[in-house]
Amino acid sequence: MGPLSMSLRTSSHRLLFSNRPFSDRLLSRLAAAATMAACLLVLSAGAIWAQDARQNQPGEFDFYVLALSWSPSFCDAAGDRGKQQAECGERPYAFVVHGLWPQYEKGFPEYCQVPAPRLDRNIVSSMLDLMPAPQLIFREWDRHGTCSGLAARVYFDTVRKARAVVKIPPEFLEVKSELTVTPDDVEEAFAKANPGLNRSAIAVGCDNKRLREIRICLTRELGFRDCEEVDRRACRRDKLVMPPVRGS
Repeated sequence: MGPLSMSLRTSSHRLLFSNRPFSDRLLSRLAAAATMAACLLVLSAGAIWAQDARQNQPGEFDFYVLALSWSPSFCDAAGDRGKQQAECGERPYAFVVHGLWPQYEKGFPEYCQVPAPRLDRNIVSSMLDLMPAPQLIFREWDRHGTCSGLAARVYFDTVRKARAVVKIPPEFLEVKSELTVTPDDVEEAFAKANPGLNRSAIAVGCDNKRLREIRICLTRELGFRDCEEVDRRACRRDKLVMPPVRGS
């Protein structure tokens, strides 16, 4: 073997050994990337599995939640911005319909048709006695109503029927001064005013100090039913305030 061959062989050996740490690092990084990709795939599959198989298919759900918002709390929290809201005007709103939401036993569908079918203005006008802001009606139709599988008019007729099912406790009909309540007080009052309604079918919603909402679970036929997952997300504060109805 001549000097040139020896020189080339020696150089190639040096190159090989000098590059080996880089090769090892490259292989290590590729292996780590492959492991990360596999983990992400498993997590993604788990998330998909955790979702309801009917996810966002119109008309495919288990029950409804009727959400009733305490309007004075909404306006009190909004402050000066509330003056621009229709429900914060002179009319003395108390509990108003926030929405009627299709639910799964775990989770809920939303935005089941994008874009949503056009909502007739006459339907909007007909609902303003229960849902005092046109923007709210449009938003609820887009996000929740489209998941009911019902035509818009039928869906909002169902909203009206659901609201008629629930009686507001007498102590909350004419609130003329601020009330201090507990979530248990409110649940008990609604259960007492509505025979067949269990406290496990009611969830109280709140912010850091106000009662904001009552959520009541209904079957698809609008009968009362329990709903453990909704109840688990209920407010756990000890005391809440209910601002008085405006104009009272």
